[in-house]
Amino acid sequence: MKAIFVHFYDLSPHSGISKKILYQISALKECGMSVELSYMQIDENGFHKRVCGDTIIENYGNGTRSKFLKWFQFESLTNYIIDNEIMFVYIRSFYNVNPSLLKMLRRLKEKGIKVVMEFPTYPYDSETKSGPLKYRFIFLLNRIFRNKLKGLIDRAVTFTDYEYIHGVKTIPISNGIDFKEIPLRSCNREITDTLNMIGVAEIHYWHGFDRVIKGLGEYYKNPHDIKVYFNIVGDGFDQDINFLHKLVSQLNLEDYVHFYGSKHGKELDTLFEQSDFGIASLARHRTSITKIKTLKTREYAARGIPFIYSEIDDDFENMPYILKASADNTPIDIQKITGFVKLLKLSPADIRDTIVNKLSWKVQMQKVIDEIFKKE
Repeated sequence: MKAIFVHFYDLSPHSGISKKILYQISALKECGMSVELSYMQIDENGFHKRVCGDTIIENYGNGTRSKFLKWFQFESLTNYIIDNEIMFVYIRSFYNVNPSLLKMLRRLKEKGIKVVMEFPTYPYDSETKSGPLKYRFIFLLNRIFRNKLKGLIDRAVTFTDYEYIHGVKTIPISNGIDFKEIPLRSCNREITDTLNMIGVAEIHYWHGFDRVIKGLGEYYKNPHDIKVYFNIVGDGFDQDINFLHKLVSQLNLEDYVHFYGSKHGKELDTLFEQSDFGIASLARHRTSITKIKTLKTREYAARGIPFIYSEIDDDFENMPYILKASADNTPIDIQKITGFVKLLKLSPADIRDTIVNKLSWKVQMQKVIDEIFKKE
């Protein structure tokens, strides 16, 4: 069956989101689908182009107008899907429901084309309200028109346990892993005098890295026998990253907190190889989210790294290699982390083995296909 994965943004080798999308597409192919990717390509001259497979189907230009039009012109995409007899459309939501997108969904519905929309997080209003100013109008329209999705899409894919999103019945899945692409950490060193923590993310305030930095500030005020380092990998909103830099400076932690910016490929693998403990999301409560299944926790587990998080994630709640932090803004107890890692007897392979059979992207995407195309 011919399918298309619709992404409303560009792709980047540094982006965890981009890698996730490519993993999902690979998994859909493993499940028997013939899949193309639709995404926005921004060339070296700033031209915004909608691409489907290897074909540029629309060029929006390179001015301010182009940045606006790409969110409201979907006729070429609609025609491409219909003309190429694509029967399954998987849309990654950018929280951008508007009359033009609804018109596309209505035409696809009339043609009997199955459509699902993935909501990366839910609820998401707190996130969108604090997003960049250039997206505020898009998010405002979404709040006005999103309840009209009911009846136009077949299911909403979610990483929560909500039964309905905007009136649409959900397919709850977990974020997955492409185990072929994630190398297992080979190092399993004994913690004696140093411990390296790593936090990899497109950095936002809900990751709560400030809680770790404040915890390190408390840790270094007291006697300690282990030097603890926190390596932050990734970019994000300037306001969030500048806040973390300022906090590090205020607490005189420049020797212990290092900012690496975006890394991928061998550079990222090297940083993971040197890491003893992972920092996942520690402040999802700031966006009113209590349950979520994040991609980063799965990558830590796939690489064989123990980690800490504060939300509820049913895939990891009882695993012996995770620490749970309280869902508040208190500093993280670094002494608790060092004690936990020193006593942990699991190898990286032991950690990875706990998720191999249940958290591959193939397993997760098969759930979507089975629900959409199940026999009535």
